[in-house]
This record gives sequence, C-alpha cells and structure tokens, in this order.
Amino acid sequence: MSEIIQLTIATRESALALWQAEHVASCLRQRYPNLLVILVPMTTKGDQILDRPLSQIGGKGLFLKELEQAMLAGAADCAVHSLKDVPMQLEPEFALAAIMARASAFDALIVRDKNLQSLMQLPLGARIGSSSQRRQVQLHALRPDFQLVDLRGNVNTRLRKLDAGEYDAIVLAQAGLDRLGFANRVSQLLAAPEFLPAAGQGALAIECLSARPEIAELLAPLADYETTIAVRAERSLAKALEGSCQMPIAAYAELADGHLRLQALLGDDAARQFVRAELSGRSDQAEALGIALALQLRELALAQGFVNQKHVEKHQ
Repeated sequence: MSEIIQLTIATRESALALWQAEHVASCLRQRYPNLLVILVPMTTKGDQILDRPLSQIGGKGLFLKELEQAMLAGAADCAVHSLKDVPMQLEPEFALAAIMARASAFDALIVRDKNLQSLMQLPLGARIGSSSQRRQVQLHALRPDFQLVDLRGNVNTRLRKLDAGEYDAIVLAQAGLDRLGFANRVSQLLAAPEFLPAAGQGALAIECLSARPEIAELLAPLADYETTIAVRAERSLAKALEGSCQMPIAAYAELADGHLRLQALLGDDAARQFVRAELSGRSDQAEALGIALALQLRELALAQGFVNQKHVEKHQ
C-alpha cells in the first residue's frame, strides 16, 4: 500500500455519478490519509444518446466503455459505477474490486400533483415516465390504464421534465434521489415484494484492471459483506437469464443470519406480462441460488408462452 500515493477515479459527469465517485474518494481518504485521490469526469455514449431506450442502443454497458478505456490507457486507476449499470459479465481485462454497502434497493414514485401520493391515486390514463422495461411491465400489472412513456436523462433532467408537465409521474431509483438530496420529492416507495428492483440496484461498484492487484487490494476494505452476497445472487440470476431478447428482469435478495432469500421476475415487454418466483438458501449458495431461480422463471415463462423451448434448453 505504501507505494500507492495517488489514485485516479474515472466517473461519468452527471451529478449522481460525481456524488458516487466523491463518496468513494471520501471513504478512501478517510482510510488512507496520505492517499491523493483525483476524479476524472467523462461523458459516455449512454449519456450522449438520450432519444432512444437503452435496450435499443446496446444496453447499460454503454455507461462503462469510456471509463474502461481510460483505465486501459492508464488515464485512470479505477472507475465507480452504479452496480445496476454494470454488465453481468465483464471483459477479462476488468474486475470488480469492491461492492460497497447498499443504500435503498427500491424504486420511488414522484408525482407532479402534490395532492396525489400513490400509484392508485393517479387519474385514469396517467402518463408515467420510465424507459425501464422492468419498471414498465410492473407498472402495467398494477395499473393497465397507465400511458407508459419513455424517459431518459440524468436525475435532474427527469425531474425537470416532470415539473414541466410532460408526465403525471415518473419512477426513479430511491438511492439516487437520496444521494442528491431529493428524498422530499418521493411520493411513494415502490418496494419488494410488490415491486422488484433491478439486480444490484442501490449498490456502488468499484472496477479496476484485472492486471492491477495492488489497486484491488487498496479498494478491498471498502467492500460490504452482506451487500456482496446479496447482489451475487441477484447478478447470478440476471446473468443466467441474459440473452432473453432484452426481456425485463428484476431481482432482490435479502441476507439475514446466514439465510438468503431471493425474489425475482422475468417479463415479456411486448405482452406486458411477467412471471415471478422466489427461493431461499444459505449465504454460501448465492450463485447457485440465482441460477436455480433463473431456471424456474424460464420454465414458468415457457408455460406462459413468452420464452420458447429452444431458449430454455440452450440455458439449461
């Protein structure tokens, strides 16, 4: 550790990404008083293309590429991400050095009319902003009358569009709102088991090059055991389901007294339907639990007719 006197952190330029990177920097400075931590803000392709849903332009990995290229070029030692934006399978050159203690894993409803406080109070045919297929399929199940309208941009941009009257309500991650000081904007918390989040939602991940074990060793103390176990199960499930034609996936794991409970859903965006199931097991079975529940969800989806038999056999 003594030979590392400076650490550069690649981060996206949004207010939320900068908050997250500065949070990591603050934790490192506290632990290593002699360490100089420098942020390297960058714009990613995912930040630049805002007129189409992520599922149409390459997925959430678009938020990582430029940051990873900076690490490969030696311009940054590591990168900070929202774990829900990190692909389930990293390229071999990269590794997740630490997954930090999770904030709220859940989504939040923000309503333009302050007199309305919940999904069920919104008027018939209300316009709800969200580009997430996972959120849309669950919103449709609760209120089939909603007009579900795409919404991209950073947190501030999305709130501004809501306030301008483009939507009656929007759905965002609770953790991001809390981190940016917008907790007072939340009308309703959309929590499990009624509303499931994305795998890894609410957790921060620090990525570094696989070939730099000294950086991974420096970052390792920032990892949180319980969060790491829980998101391992969630990401294992999501990884096992990847390739399902961009089908909506949600997963939430809870760890208590060495006991892990995993809830998840697999949806059909076109038909606006989904299947859900849950499994429990020991904390040391996190990955196996995710894979087993993914298989259950595929079989349930096959019975519902929105996953074909060849796809199920391919992933068994």
